[in-house]
Amino acid sequence: MNNSKNELQGNNFIFGTRAILEAIEAGKEIEKVLIQKGLKNELIKGLISKMKGLKIPFSQVPQEKLNRLTRKNHQGAICYISPIHYSSLGNVIETSYSKGKDPFLVILDRITDVRNFGAVARTMECAGADALVLQSKGNALVGGDAMKTSSGALNILPVCREENLKETLKSLKAQGIRIIGCTEKTDQLIYDADLSGPIAIIMGSEEDGISQEYLKLCDSFAKIPINGKIESLNVSVSTGIILYEALRQRTNSK
Repeated sequence: MNNSKNELQGNNFIFGTRAILEAIEAGKEIEKVLIQKGLKNELIKGLISKMKGLKIPFSQVPQEKLNRLTRKNHQGAICYISPIHYSSLGNVIETSYSKGKDPFLVILDRITDVRNFGAVARTMECAGADALVLQSKGNALVGGDAMKTSSGALNILPVCREENLKETLKSLKAQGIRIIGCTEKTDQLIYDADLSGPIAIIMGSEEDGISQEYLKLCDSFAKIPINGKIESLNVSVSTGIILYEALRQRTNSK
């Protein structure tokens, strides 16, 4: 069965230019919009302009992709409605500091598997992390499968969607939050890294790890020891391991 069709069936969605504009006007939380390439009618132009103004993620794709997703008259536009409300990262950090608590964040870089995404959120909520941060493009859609795998954590844990992750990292550093890259490209084990205080841990793609541009902004690095023959761990498992080492350090430092 086509993977794209499965993805569509696992998410709340609407189609048709007017219906999408009405959803935006009604204040619906939009996960992503797919627009057919080459369309230049006034409604499509208005929709694109509206999305740019509100920083709603959208992609222009071939008509064939939209046709694979639904056989109905989509009019060149399909919209995924998010089941969660995205939080302001600034508000999360301000709240944390106002409570006398060091911010404890996790940043996901190109985690595209919805079940991994949901599992990470579940572990974060259990470990007491403050927020999950991700770029508006390049990560898994937050849909039914992610919600189910998170066991309700995505209804509790703040999720912050940032348009430019590079600028977000710079902003976090300016606010006194250290950026920790969880990567095998270091000799420092997670047990030797300082994971106390205000931190944001970056977890990268299982294919090629953390993007180079984000690695350059990290304040320090930490790796999980691998003693077996398989060279890497599932990203949700890796996140759980480093989060609970951070929790151990943060608990002992109080």
